[in-house]
Amino acid sequence: MKKNQLGSGDLEVSEICLGTMTFGEQNSESDAHAQLDMAIDYGVNFIDTAEMYPVAPRAETQGRTESYVGSWLKDRPRDKLILATKITGPSRGFEWIRGGPRITVEHINEAIDASLKRLQTDYVDLYQIHWPDRYVPMFGATSYDITQEHETTPIVEQLQALAALVDAGKVRYIGLSNETPYGVSTFNQYAKTLGLPHIVSIQNAYHLLNRTFEAGLAETCRHEQVGLLAYSPLAFGHLSGKYLENPQTQGRVTQFPQFTQRYSKVNVPEALQAYADVAADAGLTLTQLALAFVRSRWFTASTIIGATNLEQLKENLGSVSVVLSDETLHRIETVHQQYPNPAP
Repeated sequence: MKKNQLGSGDLEVSEICLGTMTFGEQNSESDAHAQLDMAIDYGVNFIDTAEMYPVAPRAETQGRTESYVGSWLKDRPRDKLILATKITGPSRGFEWIRGGPRITVEHINEAIDASLKRLQTDYVDLYQIHWPDRYVPMFGATSYDITQEHETTPIVEQLQALAALVDAGKVRYIGLSNETPYGVSTFNQYAKTLGLPHIVSIQNAYHLLNRTFEAGLAETCRHEQVGLLAYSPLAFGHLSGKYLENPQTQGRVTQFPQFTQRYSKVNVPEALQAYADVAADAGLTLTQLALAFVRSRWFTASTIIGATNLEQLKENLGSVSVVLSDETLHRIETVHQQYPNPAP
């Protein structure tokens, strides 16, 4: 499997990254280990997790995903794998995580030590802020609301705390997630002026139904040498086509309806059907089309895939052999112009 340089760092990550947020909720420990084994067999060297996982988040299961990854990792050659995890951001009501998570020096130190213990390793290759400490519109919200602003840890203090983890050898590189052009630019401006570690990656949603990254963030990340780790490339399963065939089919959307906000908007069904038609005419499944499109973008360093069974995972991993023709890419653009970003 092809490897890509991650931003301005020297990490070489596989073009497919195994996401793990189903481990511990929809997948057992043995399921998780089987998925990890299959991914490695296909050439994946990049694994992404988070202290918050699994999803849907609950106090009873928080941290279980990292523990499942850790029980697998302890028997594997650590230096051959790129391991990423995330510290939970504030303002989402997860009071069971450190009494209400924040991105402060104290929270960062407590969070990384707990993650390392669960992962059974003494360092992670990439440590990410899961979402900003400050208010930003995200997870389906699109407009900035100044009434939602709240007290926040200054970005420079967050970066200094993360730099201390790098100095201590607990973290090799740092990244952001669910961020904005302002956030990426500000972090890296402090990095430049104060000689602190640069942000090398951003993990944001990017898929056929949500290409908002292509506006301000694509430009920012190009100039700041930040690679996109594209999450939700199948739009929470919608771009597998299964909900077109049966809206009540078993999956994360029907199991966890609180995650449907992004995908219950105007023109989502019409866009899905249009992309399914493009895929069919190209002799591809909608899954193959969606994953190949995300992987083909110049700013994508790695595409994060997740699955609840090995059959799904095999199809997702096999998409690396798919190269979209110019005609198919043109048709994708035509659909995008007709239904621009229906699920941001």
